[in-house]
Amino acid sequence: MDTLIQQIVSGLATGGIYGSLALALVMIYQATDVVNFAQGEMAMFSTYLAWTLLNAGVPYWAAFVATLAIAFVGGLLLERLLIRPVESAPVLTIVIVCIGLLVILNSLAGWIYSYIQKPFPSPFPSTPLRVGNIYFGAHSLGALGITLLVLLGLYLFFRFTTLGLAMRAAAQNPVSSRLCGIRVGWMLAVGWGLAALVGAVAGMMVAPVVFLDPNMMSGILIYAFASATLGGFTSPGGAVLGGLIVGVIENLVGTYVGFIGTELKLTVALALILTVLVVRPSGLFGRAAVHRV
Repeated sequence: MDTLIQQIVSGLATGGIYGSLALALVMIYQATDVVNFAQGEMAMFSTYLAWTLLNAGVPYWAAFVATLAIAFVGGLLLERLLIRPVESAPVLTIVIVCIGLLVILNSLAGWIYSYIQKPFPSPFPSTPLRVGNIYFGAHSLGALGITLLVLLGLYLFFRFTTLGLAMRAAAQNPVSSRLCGIRVGWMLAVGWGLAALVGAVAGMMVAPVVFLDPNMMSGILIYAFASATLGGFTSPGGAVLGGLIVGVIENLVGTYVGFIGTELKLTVALALILTVLVVRPSGLFGRAAVHRV
């Protein structure tokens, strides 16, 4: 029983990271109807910027906040410079642009920082916390707490601020929003900025666990896709909950299903994606698309 509880709590911690990156995917998808395949690389590059600031002697939390600000501005500029010129093009064109951005960011990070893995510090104690016979990693619990705080902040932003409500309106009905005076183009740009910010949080929380290198987010992005698919690409809250579920499933299957272990854990996410697409394509909390003819 102790092992089960420990695996569930650890799964929730990693699932929070999956959920935050899945939320970034959903935010862009709702705004543009396109899945941003470069979301993981954007998070990775932001984490390298945080690593640079930390090596320059900037305190951790100052570097954390500065990285979020840089990531937000970077995401906004990427939308203005790369996505905006092709927003009226076929969806496949925008997908190719996102894949090109993925390759560029990965190669740029490798060129600047090399492909050698680097340790990334954690702001939390290295000593695990003990509750009875159960040990919890301080970083895992801290990462879960940071992720939940960011998600709470986004919920309050979209629920109670004028800008947040305008962004929701622009994503759901661009035509009516323009008639109401909302600058839909800038709302989409801010959405990309917020998605980059959320991805940066995920990158900085996962880097102390997997080490920092240009390919560190590749597997995490697949888990994020599984989370968004499970929860539903039309439901931000569902994507976060999907991440928590995927994190717990990953840990439990890796622990209790002998032939999977740690080597085949990634296939669990892929199998989950295929299963959801076959059984319920809209996800657990997503809205099914209705087309009238």
